[in-house]
This record gives sequence, C-alpha cells and structure tokens, in this order.
Amino acid sequence: MSSWSETWTWYEGEWHAGNPPIMGPRTHASWLGSSVFDGARYFEGVMPDLDLHCQRVNDSAAALGMKATFEVGKMMELTKEGVSKFSPDKQIYIKPMYWAEGDGPGVIAPDANSTQFCLCLFDAPMAPKGAAASITLSPFRRPTMECMPVNAKAGCLYPNNARAMVEAKGRGFDNAVVLDMLGNVAELTSANLFMAKDGEVHTPTPNGTFLNGLTRQRVIHLLRRAGVPVHERTLAYKDFLEADEIFSTGNYNKVSPVNRIEERSLQPGPVAEKARELYWEFAHA
Repeated sequence: MSSWSETWTWYEGEWHAGNPPIMGPRTHASWLGSSVFDGARYFEGVMPDLDLHCQRVNDSAAALGMKATFEVGKMMELTKEGVSKFSPDKQIYIKPMYWAEGDGPGVIAPDANSTQFCLCLFDAPMAPKGAAASITLSPFRRPTMECMPVNAKAGCLYPNNARAMVEAKGRGFDNAVVLDMLGNVAELTSANLFMAKDGEVHTPTPNGTFLNGLTRQRVIHLLRRAGVPVHERTLAYKDFLEADEIFSTGNYNKVSPVNRIEERSLQPGPVAEKARELYWEFAHA
C-alpha cells in the first residue's frame, strides 16, 4: 500500500484528505484511459501561470472528447482555497483533472456527459537548486497525432514515458531522451529539453509529438527578452552529445541542469543558471 504525502482533493463540493476512492472498476477512465490532468505549482508563496495550466486542462478534456465543466477562474479560486490547507513552506503539486465516468457509443468511446472533475493538491518537494540529472538515449519513441492524443496532457500517454524512464534507470541514468518517430529529439520522459552551444540556446521545435510545455514556453520568452538567442528547430541526438550545456524545463522542478549525457560529464553552466534565475524572478514578480 502506498504511503501518500499530505494530500487534499476537492470532489463534488467537498475537500477530502488523502487519496479518496472516486473511481470504480466500471469507470471509463480506470478501464479505458479517458483521463486528463494538468500540473501547476505552489512554492515560496507563488503559483506561476496557474491560469494557463487551468485553461490547458480544459483544452485537454475537449481533445479527448469530454466536457470541461469548470471555468478557469473558478478553478483558480478552488486552488487558492486548497493551498491554504497546507503550511506556507510546502511545495505543492496542483493537479486539476477530468475523467469520463461512463461509456459512450460502442463502449470504447467515453460519454462526454459523464465527465467528472477533481482538484488534487499534494506535498511534492522540488529538487534543490543545483541538483542535476544524468541522461541517456531511450529505445522508445514518442507517438504522433495519428497514434495517440498528443495534443492533450492525457494519462494514457504516460505509460510510454514511464517504460522509457524505467529502462534508463535500469542502466544507471536519471532520465531518458525520447526521439520522435522520425528519429529527431522530442523531449525527456518528464520534461522538455534544451541545449546551449556557443552561448545560444537550441530546443526541439514542437512538431505534434510532444507537449509544448508551459514552463518551456515561459523560459523561451524570458531568455529571448533577456537577449539570449533561442532557436526552436529540428535537433539530432548528436547535437546534444556535442552541446556545451543541457538543461530541462517542466512543472515539477521548473529548470534543471544535466550533468551527464551517456558517459560524457557536463558542468551545469551559465545559460541554465540564467534560465533558472529569470524564471524565479518572473514567478515572484
């Protein structure tokens, strides 16, 4: 049995402590995967881009044929209410979530009118400043829109990333670089990926195989505004093997450096540090 960190979940008008039993064996989401979520953050008294995360979960619900039932403003108010249940020093993961309760036509499709909503907040410490990861190339690849709903933050996409993560950890790495179906770099299993070369930043262009992360978009904007050239383009794994710096962006840890790719050691560098500083300044502005 799992030992859950401090958790509060709003469901059907009430806050519930812990991990409430809100899905059964006939629930469409638990049976056939019709669930979407988003991940925002509370840390150091701030919740950066909360409105964008709330909007994205509504967009994700529509992408999977469900009905978004909560307005962004109402979701944000609920989040503020939920955060107040934790001590102010906590670093909280904010997870709004939709799922289909029942079957639609032909059983396999979800019934849009059965869409359920919950807001789950839980204690999830972020990696400390300076923490870095080792990465390797995964044998698994990201699907395309023809194969999976890659235009949504859908629960059904994550088993593929999970097997890539497990395989990499089995070889002694922290994370894995996942390629798209054409063999170009897409992302890490849990974050978007950046590299720096000769003082300029390069990152895979969103091509419909991976989620264009909100933290990714924010960091690109902040770097460009600070005068750092950022190129969104097609990148091969070889480009990362030859990079001066590598770092990642994602909601869980925001901006994190890479200190090893395959057997090559890297020092967390000034570009990644600049990206992190700019994000923290934005978050507290």
